[in-house]
Amino acid sequence: MFNALPLITMLSAEPNVGLIAAIVIGVILFLILFFSFIPLGLWISAAASGVRVGLFTLVGMKIRKVRPARIINPLIKATKAGLSLSINKMEAHYLAGGNVDRVANALIAAQRAGIPLDFEKACAIDLAGRDVLTAVQMSVNPRVIETPVIAAIAKDGIELRAKAKVTVRANIDRLVGGAGEETIIARVGEGIVTTIGSSLSHKDVLENPDLISQTVLGKGLDAGTAFEILSIDIADVDVGVNVGAKLQTDQAEADKRIAQAKAEERRAMAIAQEQENKAEVQGMRARVIEAEAEVPKAMAEAFRNGNLGIMDYYRMKNMMADTDMREAIGKTTTTEEN
Repeated sequence: MFNALPLITMLSAEPNVGLIAAIVIGVILFLILFFSFIPLGLWISAAASGVRVGLFTLVGMKIRKVRPARIINPLIKATKAGLSLSINKMEAHYLAGGNVDRVANALIAAQRAGIPLDFEKACAIDLAGRDVLTAVQMSVNPRVIETPVIAAIAKDGIELRAKAKVTVRANIDRLVGGAGEETIIARVGEGIVTTIGSSLSHKDVLENPDLISQTVLGKGLDAGTAFEILSIDIADVDVGVNVGAKLQTDQAEADKRIAQAKAEERRAMAIAQEQENKAEVQGMRARVIEAEAEVPKAMAEAFRNGNLGIMDYYRMKNMMADTDMREAIGKTTTTEEN
């Protein structure tokens, strides 16, 4: 005979198995969502480091689209270093676009070096676009800025080429709004040019290059900058060209060209005057020839009118021949004397 008791027991147990499976799946999904939304491991790390932060605070960071690790890890680091920072201020700095980890590292470095630096000032420096950690490191370990070769001319006309090394230290109080390295280099270059230019001789600068350093350093070139100048050392001084002699040579060449131009102008004027004189002589000769051509006409008219006799004509011809002879004799004597 068929026994239906096992089948009935199995059917009555199936609803309990499905419910348990659904509960297990729901719990797993809840745990996955819970651990993906709430950084429980970060909370445990903070608690183990002595940083008190609530789970709801971490959930709030998630809602505000703040990565909790960017806040909690720097906070743990600062707390271990003995700093007391506000998690709300750190989150505000993060939301403003700042680098919380760099600020925390700068505060720790400043504390170790004994440099007065608070969180607000560090955040201001970071938001201003400067690397606050590098600034703290430069305050402890000064930086050397090398200027390019700067050319200047002494009063004796000799060019000098100098290169300087400027040792600077970051000024924390003037990092916000202070000028950068380009201003330091420009001011140092201006001071070098002024010092060399005011020297009577280039030999004075070559004999005492520290004169440049003392003069430039005494001008307070770091005013309004983000740095403090510790020293200015002249690394190299070379003698350039003799600008004074070159200028004199150029001036002499220019004067020569002007004199040549004036001489050429006078020669052209002389040639023009000569041509003009030749034209006048030729004109006078033409008028003489024209007048001589009128003489026979006048003589013929005198013969017709009876104003000139044949004897008068011969006497005139003899006189002209005698004049020609005397001129020929005078030319011959002059030639022999020469």
